[in-house]
Amino acid sequence: MSGRTSGPSGRGLLAGVRVIELAGVIMAPYAAQQLGDLGADVIKVEPPTGDMTRHYPPRRHPGMGGAALNLNRNKRSAVIDLKAPHGRDALLALLRTADVFITNLRPQALEKLRLGYDDVAAVNPGLIYAGAQGFRSDSRYGTRAAYDDIIQAASGLVWLNHKVSGRPHYVPTVLADKICGMQIAQSVLAALHYREHGGTGQHIEVPMADTMLAFNLVEHLGAAALEPDGEFGSARSLSPERRAQRTADGWMCILPHSDRDWREFTAFVGRPELAADPRFVTGPDRARNADQFYPLLAELTPRHTSAEWQEFCDRAGIAAAPVLDLESAATSAYAREGGLLYEAEHPTEGPYRVIGRPVRYSADPEPELRPCPGIGQHTDEVLREAGFDPSLLHSTH
Repeated sequence: MSGRTSGPSGRGLLAGVRVIELAGVIMAPYAAQQLGDLGADVIKVEPPTGDMTRHYPPRRHPGMGGAALNLNRNKRSAVIDLKAPHGRDALLALLRTADVFITNLRPQALEKLRLGYDDVAAVNPGLIYAGAQGFRSDSRYGTRAAYDDIIQAASGLVWLNHKVSGRPHYVPTVLADKICGMQIAQSVLAALHYREHGGTGQHIEVPMADTMLAFNLVEHLGAAALEPDGEFGSARSLSPERRAQRTADGWMCILPHSDRDWREFTAFVGRPELAADPRFVTGPDRARNADQFYPLLAELTPRHTSAEWQEFCDRAGIAAAPVLDLESAATSAYAREGGLLYEAEHPTEGPYRVIGRPVRYSADPEPELRPCPGIGQHTDEVLREAGFDPSLLHSTH
């Protein structure tokens, strides 16, 4: 590795790893944020106007939008105009000191700036160069622009929603951006491990369309996995009847998944004969006949209140949970106990909520929270660390 500490704290599982982020919106910044949360020194290289996500409302001050406060935590910010004199030189100076480069600029734009993999590897052969874009760079769609909605459509996700609801709608979260962000982080960690055990630096390409198609096919390859003309899709997942169940006083998700669960469930509702119904005897039977199974649950669950169902399911070991709105889920006793969402004070933005790390490591001292920096807050600092004179960025020739 570079041998440097992880910026101001020098703590965490990735202490000593330096990451340069040249990216915008959510996917790649989310990947770099995860590495920063683990202690890496993440330097976010931004244009003078900042990453566009900084300007999304709500915000108290320009360039410090609510989403950006968490996406850009545990990072340092350097403003570099890559089209200005010495801008490229400044970035290359930073890349010489780095272990990882994460970018979601399109490969064609990077090549035009002479910042493709070969250009960068010439100054730092050991670098892990992780590029992410909508489609494979060497494919027929390699030059197409893409955002989360585009990838949801191109990967079959919108079709899955249409199949179930009759409406070609998007999942109401930037699912492709976040899953691909996690794929970038995972790939970077694998490449770092390889390099540390005698390997080399390398170029990683994470095409969003391929990543999401592979993700969607896990269960939805279905019969097509075994038969050339087999149908794609999981019967259980694609049943339009697969939904939460109404109770006597609310809504819950109750899933008697195993055969034992089903027997316990039918006994509790006073319909033990249903356990022997040939449509529902085994798990595969229930999945295959999901269009009949889920309406049956919906018919039976109103017999008890949500509290009665939760008490029974907990006692019987059956998976169940109430349907919570997002605020209730984020502020529940469970979430508070785990510290997943907590209050902090930002130096310029005042009190705000921080999304905590969801994964626990027994051997990791959790790094201190370094709040989202202002646009270009650390430009001079990080360039001097890299041996580059910051005044050159203001030169006109």
